[in-house]
Amino acid sequence: MFKTNGIFVQCVFGERKGASIFFYSRNNMASFKTNYLLVCFSFMVSTLSVKACVRTVEAAVPEELKAGYIISEVNLQHCLNNTHLELTTSDPDFAIQQDGLLYATHSTRIHSGERAFVIWLQDQQSQQKWKIDVALSVEHNMVKREVTLKRSKRRWRPLPFSIRENELPPFPKEIQQVQSDSSQNYDIIYKIYGQGVNLPPIGLFSVVPETGMLKVHRAVDREQIAEYKFFAEARTKDGIKRDRDLDITVKVEDENDNRPEFTDVVVLSVPEHSEIGAIVGQVNATDRDEPGTLFTQMAYKIISSTDLFSIQSETGIMYTTSTALDRETKDTYELTVEATDCKGQHYGLSNTGTVRIVLTDINDNPPTFKANKYEAKVEENQKDVLILRIPVEDKDLFNTSNWKAKFVIKKGNENGNFRIETDPVTNEGLLYVVKPFDYEKNKIVKLEVAAENEAELVGTKSTWATVPVDVNVINVDEGPEFETPNLFLRIKENEPNGTLIGIYKALDPETKSSDGIKYYKISDPASWIQVEKNTGKLLVAGNMDRESSFVTNGMYNITVNAVDQSSKTGTGTVEIYLEDENDNNPIITNKDLVICEHYGQLGYVKVEAEDKDAEPLSSPFVFSFPKDHDKNWKITNEEATSMHLEQATELPTGIYNVPVIIGDQQGKGEQQIVTVRICKCISGQCVASQTSAALGVWGILALLLAIALLLLLCILLTCFCGKKKEKVDLDNGAEAVLIKSNTEGPGEEVMAPNFKMSAQQTALEQESQFLQQSGGGLQDIRLSDFQNVNNVYGSQTLGSGMQNDPSSFLSATNSTFQTNYGQQFGSGIQHYADQNGTSIWRTNGLVIDQKLNGFVTEHNDRFAEDISHVYGFEGRGSFAGSVGCCSDLNDDSGIEFINTLGPKFRTLAQVCTKK
Repeated sequence: MFKTNGIFVQCVFGERKGASIFFYSRNNMASFKTNYLLVCFSFMVSTLSVKACVRTVEAAVPEELKAGYIISEVNLQHCLNNTHLELTTSDPDFAIQQDGLLYATHSTRIHSGERAFVIWLQDQQSQQKWKIDVALSVEHNMVKREVTLKRSKRRWRPLPFSIRENELPPFPKEIQQVQSDSSQNYDIIYKIYGQGVNLPPIGLFSVVPETGMLKVHRAVDREQIAEYKFFAEARTKDGIKRDRDLDITVKVEDENDNRPEFTDVVVLSVPEHSEIGAIVGQVNATDRDEPGTLFTQMAYKIISSTDLFSIQSETGIMYTTSTALDRETKDTYELTVEATDCKGQHYGLSNTGTVRIVLTDINDNPPTFKANKYEAKVEENQKDVLILRIPVEDKDLFNTSNWKAKFVIKKGNENGNFRIETDPVTNEGLLYVVKPFDYEKNKIVKLEVAAENEAELVGTKSTWATVPVDVNVINVDEGPEFETPNLFLRIKENEPNGTLIGIYKALDPETKSSDGIKYYKISDPASWIQVEKNTGKLLVAGNMDRESSFVTNGMYNITVNAVDQSSKTGTGTVEIYLEDENDNNPIITNKDLVICEHYGQLGYVKVEAEDKDAEPLSSPFVFSFPKDHDKNWKITNEEATSMHLEQATELPTGIYNVPVIIGDQQGKGEQQIVTVRICKCISGQCVASQTSAALGVWGILALLLAIALLLLLCILLTCFCGKKKEKVDLDNGAEAVLIKSNTEGPGEEVMAPNFKMSAQQTALEQESQFLQQSGGGLQDIRLSDFQNVNNVYGSQTLGSGMQNDPSSFLSATNSTFQTNYGQQFGSGIQHYADQNGTSIWRTNGLVIDQKLNGFVTEHNDRFAEDISHVYGFEGRGSFAGSVGCCSDLNDDSGIEFINTLGPKFRTLAQVCTKK
C-alpha cells in the first residue's frame, strides 16, 4: 500500500485478509462507520466466489497493439494445480505467463473492433485441461457485459518514466524506485526480468533487491530502441510471491544527435523550355531523430550559384526560374542542396546533398536536309528499285519520336510511281520506283519531298523542311508492246476452221511500228486458235465448243508472244468469249428404271434430263410421246429438268421400252428410249434380280469347275498319250532314236527273238579269250582285244565313246568295276589303263553281254552266276564281286553302274529295267 491522505481499512475474515479499501474523504466518518460492515460483507462474498477457476476474460484494448502490451492479469490461483500448469494460447499474437499476465507478443491490430481466442491450461501431472475464453474489444466499441465479480488487488504500478539517451558517465545511475504495498507486512525482495535485463540488450537495467531502486548501467540510443518494457516481482525471502508482477515501461528521451541525410544523388527531370515556376521535383532529406519533433523538421536551400532553379525551404520542392533551358545546349544540371533540422535554426544540424536535374527532350528541332536539291536516275520499265537515299539531320534526342524522320512526297507522285520509306538505322529517306516509267512518255519527273518527325513540333516557330528531287528516266531498247495487254473477243462457238476472229498486233515503243515483229502462241490449251506469224491474225483452228472442259464461264484464253528483230519480246493475252449455240439436245440421265409392283396401284418412275447448253437454249424441257405410242404410259409432274413416267394401265411384270421425246426451250430435241422394268420387289429390289444374282454365282462356280476339269484332262492326255520320236543329244554328239512303246515292260524289240544266239556265243568266246589274256590281272590287255565286243553292240555307239575320250571311260570303268566286280578286277583295269593309256571299255561289254545271254535263255539257273565265285588267285578282290545287277531278286537288278558308263549305256539300262 502507498501512503496517501485517505483512510485505509482492511476486512479480516478469520485468518484471511480482505482487500485494502481506500476512502478519499475525511469528513464522511459516519458514513464510514455505518457502511463498514456492509463493505466487509460484500468483499467476503466476492472473495469466496473466486475459488473456482475463471472461465472468461474480457478486456478493452486499443485498436493498435504493440509488442509487449499488457492486456490483463488472469487469476489462475484456483485453476487446477497452479504450480504445474502448462499455459498456451490459440492466437500466436498473444501469450500468458505463469503468474497470469496476458500480453501481446507481436505488434497487431484488432480488426472489426473485436478479437477472440482461447487460453489452454494443462496440469502436467494429472493431464487435466481447462479452457479460458478471451474476448478483446476496441475501447470505443466496447459493450458492457455481466461478468462474475472477482476480488482484485490494487496494482503497485508506477507511472511510465523516461531516461535521456546518450547520458554521460558515471554509471550506474538511479532512475526510479518501485515498491509493493505488501512491503508493509513483509520483508520484500525485488527482482526484475525482461527486455534490458535478461533479454537483449542484457544487463542494461538492474534493481536493488531490498529497496526496489532501478538503475541503468550504460548510455542508451533512442534510434536503436525507443522504449524498454520489463517486469518486477515482489517476493519474501522464502520465495513466496506476495504481489502480482508489475510491468514497467521506460521511454528514451530523444536528443538532436542525428544530421539530415540524402540519398546518394537525387535525380529530377523537367522538359526543356519549361515555363517559369514549373515544378522540377521535390527533395527529401531524412532524419533518424524522433518523428514529429523539432529535431526532424527540415529547412532546404540551394548552395550552388544558379538563376535557373529555386527551392521551397519548408517542402523541398524545386521550381524553374527561367525559360532558357535548352536540352540541345545543356541537358544536365547538378546542384548542391543543404538541409537543416530544427527548421533551419542556428542550433540545428545540417547536411548537403547533390541534386541532378535532367532536361527531357521536346520536338523543338525539325529535321533538315543536307543538300538543297537531289537528283536520281532510273531505267524505263524498272520497278521496285531503290533510286535515292536522302540524308537529314535532327538535333533532338537520338532514336526517339522527336528524332525519327518521316518522309512525305508532296508533289510529283500523282500516278503512284514512287514510294518513300525511312531507314530505321541511318534515319535517311529511301526513294523507290514501284511502277515502271516509259521514256517515250516521261523523260524527267520532278518531286517535292518533305521531312517530318513522328512527333509534332512544339516549343518552336520552325516548320517542316522540303527539298526538290529530279528523277531522270533512261531510255532502253524495249521489246514490242501490244496495243492492249488483254484483247477481248466475242465469237460464236463452232465457227468453221479458218475463220478470222481478230488481229492482235504489237508495236515497237521507239518507232511506233509493227514492222519486223513476229507472233507466236505461248499457251493455247485446246489448240483452237492459229496465230499468223507475220500479221498477228487470229484464226479458228479447231472446233471451239463452249461446253468443253477448257472453257470456264464461257471464257477461253490464249497467250501470244511478240518478238522484234532484236529478239526483244512482249506478251499479251487474248480473252475469247464463246457465245452459246443450241448444239446439244437434252439427254436422259437415267434410262434404266424400276417400278415395284403393288397390287391395285399404278407405279411411276422419275425421268431426269440435262442439256449442256445454257439458257435459253436448255431447260425447262418439254416432255412428250411420239404419235404412235401404245397409251400404256402417261407423263405427269413435269418440272424444269424432270417428269414422272406413270403407268396408264395395269401392266404385267416385265421390261418395257418407252419412247419419250424431250425438247428444250427452242424445241430442239429427239426421241429417246426409257427402259422400265416392272417386277415384284423385296426391300426395294426386284426379286428376279436377286435370284439371277444367286444363280450367277453358281454359274460362275460351274464355269470355273469346267475349266479346271478341262485343264486336268489336257494334263492327263499329255502324260498318257504317245510321245513323238525325239532326238537325244548325247554327250559325244551321237544321236539315238527312242522307240515308242505303250507297255510298262520292255518292248518286243528287246525280247529274246531279237537277240541272236550267234551274238551270245561270240560274246562268250570273246570273254574266255579276254580272261585268258588277262591272267587274272588285266595288266596285258590290249584295246584290240575288245574289238569284237565293240562290233556286237554296234561300232557307232560303243566306239564313239572311246574315240572321243578314252581316258574318261577308263576312270568311270575303274570306279564301276571296283564297286560291282571286286577290288582286284577293278584294280587290274586301273593298272592296265595306267600302263597302256587306253580304256578297257570292252570289258564292260563282256559282262553286260553275259547278262543278256542269261535273260535270253530264261533258264531257272540263269541267276546262278549272281553268286560269289572262287578263283585260284583273286588278287586284291573278287573279280565277280556282287554281280546281281540283272537279277529279279530286287527291283534295281544291280545295274546302277550303267548310269556312270555314258549315255549309250544309260539308254540300254532304261530299256532293260523291269517296270
